[in-house]
Amino acid sequence: MTVPSTLVVGAGGFLGGAVRRSLVASGTDPLVARVPWDDQDAAVSALVDALRVVRSGPEPWRLLWCAGTGVVATGADVFDAEQRLIARVLDATRDDRSGAGTVFFASSAGAVYAGSATPPFDEQTEPVPLAPYGHAKLAVEGQFREWAHDTGSRLVVGRISNLYGPGANLRKPQGLVSQLTLAHLEGRPSSIYVPMSTTRDYLYIDDAVDMVVRTLDLVEQDAAATPVVTKILASGQPATIADVIDAVEHALGTRLDIREGADPSATFQGLDLRMRSDVLPQVGERTFVPFGQGVAATVDAIRADHAPAGADHAEQ
Repeated sequence: MTVPSTLVVGAGGFLGGAVRRSLVASGTDPLVARVPWDDQDAAVSALVDALRVVRSGPEPWRLLWCAGTGVVATGADVFDAEQRLIARVLDATRDDRSGAGTVFFASSAGAVYAGSATPPFDEQTEPVPLAPYGHAKLAVEGQFREWAHDTGSRLVVGRISNLYGPGANLRKPQGLVSQLTLAHLEGRPSSIYVPMSTTRDYLYIDDAVDMVVRTLDLVEQDAAATPVVTKILASGQPATIADVIDAVEHALGTRLDIREGADPSATFQGLDLRMRSDVLPQVGERTFVPFGQGVAATVDAIRADHAPAGADHAEQ
């Protein structure tokens, strides 16, 4: 199989960075888009240039769009700006001629199914987003579908469950495992605004990357595959908030200071976001990193980053 020329957008982020490292480790040297996200005109120019480079040769190409802005509580204006940026990039490259290629767009299963009924959710479940975040993810999925149709490209929409693991952006107020750990290390209480029985499907970052690459390989190997594939990437191993707290406490070896309260953003949260996938089920036929093991690795990584200079990690 010819190794495709690959562009990773969002290589500075959690998923994109892990994807880039995995590709490099496997012998692929992906093109990384250096994007000045704070300047939309400059960002569009950088993304258009990078996309044209990766599609310029005769070999097959891949675009992995792993970039994303905002979190569940983010306002609609931020997502509107993101959609305008993506529209400008796709419009500028819609008529470019290129060889066969495949696009992967990293969407959010939790966001698009937050208000859906009857979990566990699969690819046949009607998406019912509750927050601007989920509505934006669906809108961008549509943008990439139109572009893929117009350019004759394949598209994989990867609706990913709750990612966790070392390397998450701790400045973003998301990722319960990371945020609980960070708050403890900084001597702060953790505020929980939803019931302790709130359930999520937790997917370790290494598992997620392997599933992304495996999905792309399978789609490209199947000449009869539909041009657009929507797949849920999930572990099928749900955990409640109470389970997460227990796992983090076990990894830290101490109790956490948990404060239960109320916040308007809680209305955007689905209470039961168990997932399953009926599309390309062989992707999920794997041994997933056990949740407790993944939490321990995450806690250890964050603790190492926050250890005082010269401190012996074993004594932390």
